[in-house]
Amino acid sequence: MFARNLRIAPPPAWSYLRSGEDAIRSQNHRDQYREAGVDIDAGDALVEALKPLAKSTARAGSDAGLGGFGALFDLKAAGYKDPLLVATTDGVGTKLKVAIESGRHDTVGIDLVAMCVNDLVVQGAEPLFFLDYFATGKLEVAAARTILAGVAEACRATGCALIGGETAEMPGMYAKGDYDLAGFAVGAVERDRVVDGRRVAVGDLVLGLASTGLHSNGFSLVRHVIERARLGYDAAAPFAPGKSLGEALLAPTRLYVRSCLAAIAAGGVRALAHITGGGLIENIPRVIPEAVSVEIDARSWTLPPVFRWLAETGGIARSELARVFNCGIGMVAVVEPARAEAVERALVAHGETVHRIGRVVPRPMDGAGTILLHTESAWPG
Repeated sequence: MFARNLRIAPPPAWSYLRSGEDAIRSQNHRDQYREAGVDIDAGDALVEALKPLAKSTARAGSDAGLGGFGALFDLKAAGYKDPLLVATTDGVGTKLKVAIESGRHDTVGIDLVAMCVNDLVVQGAEPLFFLDYFATGKLEVAAARTILAGVAEACRATGCALIGGETAEMPGMYAKGDYDLAGFAVGAVERDRVVDGRRVAVGDLVLGLASTGLHSNGFSLVRHVIERARLGYDAAAPFAPGKSLGEALLAPTRLYVRSCLAAIAAGGVRALAHITGGGLIENIPRVIPEAVSVEIDARSWTLPPVFRWLAETGGIARSELARVFNCGIGMVAVVEPARAEAVERALVAHGETVHRIGRVVPRPMDGAGTILLHTESAWPG
């Protein structure tokens, strides 16, 4: 296990053995560990490669720690007066299998950060810091650095400091070339600015922010469809001209942090829902009161080609499509009608494609929190 405080990494214990018999013994121990499948030198090389990446993500508050076993963060230095902390953890799921089999590792680190920080922002929290966990059977430094460079890129894009992590080389636990990723993010929001959905009311408008594709959910089903279609990841993507199937599927999860924080600052945002596993059907009810539902018109945006191809090729029913995938809407905002235009302007100014997809209505007798209309005409059957 190679612990990483990515700002200042303490030297491993064996480096204090200077010369003579002790140095020989140290080298022998390292060789024995390498023969058992764990390469300490590779771990140290990765730590060195990651130091400039971590430094590039520094932000106010992240300079409190000076190395060691833990990393410190100074909320006061970050400008908070009466903050609540919000914490999330997530992974990339079996999308990693697509990356591994395609030999493309440059986007899954972005996915990892996005899946965590997009969950933070739905409560109005600004991401403060991020830690990653990278596990593999045999550490390949170049591939690991590419993966974690994606983590650093997403942290920079969201103002989130990469303050630590862990690399685990565990021979026998993973097949050759396999690896797993997990991420941990902590954010903060002033107590009087929490977005909790309690003020959502009948008549509120629902805005949908476009996704960049599948994001990081439903890949077990995606891989099943591809296997049945007998396609390789190096084949031309049937739904994305000019791209291979692997390249198209690995489009990274969109980072909604800065745009959603700007929308919240504009005023009138009553709830946000990150559309992940569970799709449109199950995620929206998590952020609205039990007395109301959200009515969504599927005709208000165009189902992206990747979802249409999956539905047609895999024979996926419309109801399952909406329960497994984001279907082109990666984030939903429930907004006060009088502030809808201002919120929309703030989102567009930060690069979002925004659709007015529905409204809040009284909860029906069947208790459905999301009412999805007109899928028969908008989506393939």
